[in-house]
Amino acid sequence: MAKIIAVCRSEKKGIRKENIGCGIFKAGFGLIDDAHSDCHTHRQVSLLAIESIDKMRAMGLDLVPGDFAENLTTEGLDLVVLPIGTRLAVGEEVVLEVTQIGKECHTGCAIFKQVGKCIMPKEGVFAKVIRGGEIKQGDSICVVESSLVN
Repeated sequence: MAKIIAVCRSEKKGIRKENIGCGIFKAGFGLIDDAHSDCHTHRQVSLLAIESIDKMRAMGLDLVPGDFAENLTTEGLDLVVLPIGTRLAVGEEVVLEVTQIGKECHTGCAIFKQVGKCIMPKEGVFAKVIRGGEIKQGDSICVVESSLVN
């Protein structure tokens, strides 16, 4: 079963996020009190697999969930192969819709400076919140609807 390893937020953009254990996600907005929440963007929530973080750890880096500024760190779900439009059920209430795979990384962003490499450009996944609610560590995450078009 795929699950949520961490729920992370930050007060400012471009910095590592802190694992807060649980958070409230608002439909059409994102994680309440997170710097990246915005009703005007398709990148309301960012997801990164612990398996991606583990690749960096294997290079000798000391990393924890949130270091790449992701809101949700997942385990057991291959995020980067999900087509755009895929809907994910998280916990008991929340539904997310995948809107983007990867992103252009800020040149010299704080995360790149601290870590020396960024995996978000290829392995970060972004979503919008379709149905809001609480997400907490240990919650399940699964595909509930997948688009055939990427």
